Amino acid sequence: MARMSLPRPARPLTVGFDLDMTLIDSRPGIHAAYRALAAETGAYIDADEAVTRLGPPLEEELAYWFPEDRVKEMADRYRALYPAHAIVPTPAMPGAREAVEAVRALGGRAIVVTAKYEPNARLHLDHVGIAPDALIGWLWAEAKAEALREHGASVYVGDHVGDVRGARRAGAVSVAVPTGPCGADELRAEGADVVLTDLTALPEWLAEYAATRA
Repeated sequence: MARMSLPRPARPLTVGFDLDMTLIDSRPGIHAAYRALAAETGAYIDADEAVTRLGPPLEEELAYWFPEDRVKEMADRYRALYPAHAIVPTPAMPGAREAVEAVRALGGRAIVVTAKYEPNARLHLDHVGIAPDALIGWLWAEAKAEALREHGASVYVGDHVGDVRGARRAGAVSVAVPTGPCGADELRAEGADVVLTDLTALPEWLAEYAATRA
């Protein structure tokens, strides 16, 4: 008798989240950290301008304000100054905690994949009371696909076109929120599968998505 072929069960739901301007509004803290670095070094840094470009690695922003041969040194110093200046002023984005809880309510895992220095990312998450199942730092744009694939993420939520590219490289559904430097049209043009107004809309979308997976 031929053995009946049974369908494979779907993998447990894993949803990845970006950090800056997705789960947290990091502008006040990053602004304060840049001002502290400028005060210590005597360099001119337009912190108001810098916080309009959040998303890419720190070194890309510091290259606007320091010679190439000092960027690494200044990045190390910025990260050292960061905990004292940037954590307390930084709030969670509207709906961030509820979005993570929605993943758990569906029996899933919530991970954070960010370009930020991982120890500082952990301080932010602890401060706003978000405890992901995994945190992976220092990955930007397409490089985020490595962690998303490793953890089996089928969805990645972010605010930047770099997050869209990372999700697509990983074969994950790209859910974008225009709460950072990239507008809804720009995110769609980059290839986002879904664009929500903000994270407050994620639980409803996620419930529909999970039903289709089942």
